[in-house]
Amino acid sequence: MIIKRKTQIILALIVSSVFFFQNCASIISGTSKRRFPERKQGDIVITKKDGHEIEGELITVKPNSLLLLDRYGRDASIEIRDIRTIRIVKKSKRGLGSLIGGAVGLVGGMVIAVTSPGEDTSIYWNGLILGCLLSIPGSVLGGIAGAIVGIDETIQIEGMSDLQISYALEKLRKKARIRDYK
Repeated sequence: MIIKRKTQIILALIVSSVFFFQNCASIISGTSKRRFPERKQGDIVITKKDGHEIEGELITVKPNSLLLLDRYGRDASIEIRDIRTIRIVKKSKRGLGSLIGGAVGLVGGMVIAVTSPGEDTSIYWNGLILGCLLSIPGSVLGGIAGAIVGIDETIQIEGMSDLQISYALEKLRKKARIRDYK
């Protein structure tokens, strides 16, 4: 009887926390149903050999050039031979990682409380306190992991062989809005 009651309580806590954290994660990541953000594929920053930087969304990868849409809505075609570096800008996932890490710590503390032996109700409160305490390092570690995932990637084009450039362009093609341009 007591085990069945503990199981019902833990399932209710897990289900409610999953729904809560899912809603928080959708708000943080910008995929909330209330907003319709513009769909962007790949933001990149190109540094040309003369030192100029061009920032924008990668539209397509042509055989000898890249087509970008800058923030003013203009198209820019940049020849591959004029490029020094290409930086792929990634969104930081620090908030989402922190939220997930905190949820894991909280649910872990609740599971420990429910699976511990005894019939005393103070065990549940101790488990909730333990879950709250575990959510703090969980959210810190999750935030660090999210920040690491969001580190920008730089491709050094200048000095590459033609084969290496073709591999780099294939990687960029996956980030482009139009992937199968011919």
